[in-house]
Amino acid sequence: MADNQGSNNGVFSGEIDPEIAELIGVESEEGGDSNPAFSSLFIDGSTAVAPAAEGEETSETFTVPTELLEKSPKPFFADKDYYKTALSGEGEAAQRTHKLLSEFLACQDPKEKPIIRGKLVSAYWSLGESIASKIYTDLPIPKILLIRYGVILQTLLSDEQRGLLARIIFDNKTGETIYYFDEWLRKVAAGQVSPSSTDEAKPSQRTQPQRTMQLVDKAKGQRDVQLGLAKAKLSEIESAESMLKDKVSMLLAHDMRQDLDGMKAEYNAAQRLLTGEIGNIARSLSVLDRDLSRLYNELAAATKQLADLRTKADEAGERSSVDVRTVTNEFNTVRQMIKMCVGRQGNHFPILMKQYLRANIKDIGTRETVIAQMAEIEVIDPGLFKRTFKGQTKRIVPYIILVPCYGDQGMCWEPFERFNRATSRGRIAIPMFPTKDLKTAVITALADLRWQVEKEKAQHYWMEEGLTGNYYQWFSTQKLKGDVREYFIQDYVTWVTKESEGMQKLDREVRSVFWRYLAFPDDIKEKLKTRGFVYGELAKKDRNRAMSDGY
Repeated sequence: MADNQGSNNGVFSGEIDPEIAELIGVESEEGGDSNPAFSSLFIDGSTAVAPAAEGEETSETFTVPTELLEKSPKPFFADKDYYKTALSGEGEAAQRTHKLLSEFLACQDPKEKPIIRGKLVSAYWSLGESIASKIYTDLPIPKILLIRYGVILQTLLSDEQRGLLARIIFDNKTGETIYYFDEWLRKVAAGQVSPSSTDEAKPSQRTQPQRTMQLVDKAKGQRDVQLGLAKAKLSEIESAESMLKDKVSMLLAHDMRQDLDGMKAEYNAAQRLLTGEIGNIARSLSVLDRDLSRLYNELAAATKQLADLRTKADEAGERSSVDVRTVTNEFNTVRQMIKMCVGRQGNHFPILMKQYLRANIKDIGTRETVIAQMAEIEVIDPGLFKRTFKGQTKRIVPYIILVPCYGDQGMCWEPFERFNRATSRGRIAIPMFPTKDLKTAVITALADLRWQVEKEKAQHYWMEEGLTGNYYQWFSTQKLKGDVREYFIQDYVTWVTKESEGMQKLDREVRSVFWRYLAFPDDIKEKLKTRGFVYGELAKKDRNRAMSDGY
């Protein structure tokens, strides 16, 4: 029952990371990278729910909004100077965009128009970057809507479409980590989230604010893991105490000697055995208490380290604002996300126009409609947002960026942050204006998240073990060409939309892999068992694995 794990467990040994020590001004012995070892953070075991990270709320499910739109439209597009306000103060980028937009709208030559269109796209992104560099200021509504929806000229939309956009709920009333493009940039500018990682960002090229924020993330990850370990140890103690209480109660329940005027009888055979068990539990509790005391000391040290680092950052003014270069880099990173959502053959035109905007709110990727879609998907795949580390499972919903584009496929930019793999949120992008359907765009983003998390979990064994390993082995056996991740994403879409309804569309081996590693909840499994021999056989395998304790 006792945990013999020493304090030097690869998570937090009480020693301060050299980079952190340098920043907060304390001496520290030289050591290696103190990132939590990924394999030590993702261990199959108990499904006890880990504590929420500091300052964050966690819940078991989404609360689906009852209202998708405001009751009445906001007067965003009533401003006759909307276009002028959107472009004012943006210098050459605004002038070039205005010139090319005017030429594009007036051009009738089918050969010349694509050329102008390409130049306009480039000019528009330069204009967006210019506006993004001022995101930390009090921007006028036209500039915000240009970043958020791609609305540069309101007359490019019909009256009905403008009314629809003006009724989209503007502020985040859901409490979920779902943000429009402008909101996301503002959080990065305020230092509330780390900039999205890129392959091009070398440590030597990072700005001091970026470096500080990454060190805060690292320290926060260590503190969160240490808190989880202390919680788990406390749970062990409470379990042992409950067992001790039950056994003591049984020990104190004497029989009565009727032949001796109702005096208490001596311990019976079972009670005599209890005395030894009680002694063992008491000794175990002593060991557990020492472990808990050690973990509390290490938690206090990790908490102090995090507090010192945050204080140092506050003194330098680095958590209140981030340099302009960081914000513009994030703008261009999200632009890359948009390209990936649209795809090579998609419509990369960044300006919202009436011929590309659907009239039904349920076809638009707003905060509320995306939550509704994700809630439906999570019912089918309950383990979607679950992450297990140190034997504890926690539901971690990623940051979701709603990007203004005509893409049909969402994507995962990163499954979690580099310096806090245990409890940090990943980040995914979902297109707001899909040309096909919103549900597929959301499912593909979550499928990508699923794949990347499982791949990182398996590390260099990702082609051999678990979900990714078994799927890759099928992929190789079939001698398929292309990106295995793309195949997985499309099969995941089929799994959620077709197989969950009993429509057998997947390859038999793929279905078997998904049935085990992306298990449907019990109620769906029970329903499917009656839908055909295939599902009945899979359910039978479940029972066999459970009986052999190998599931």
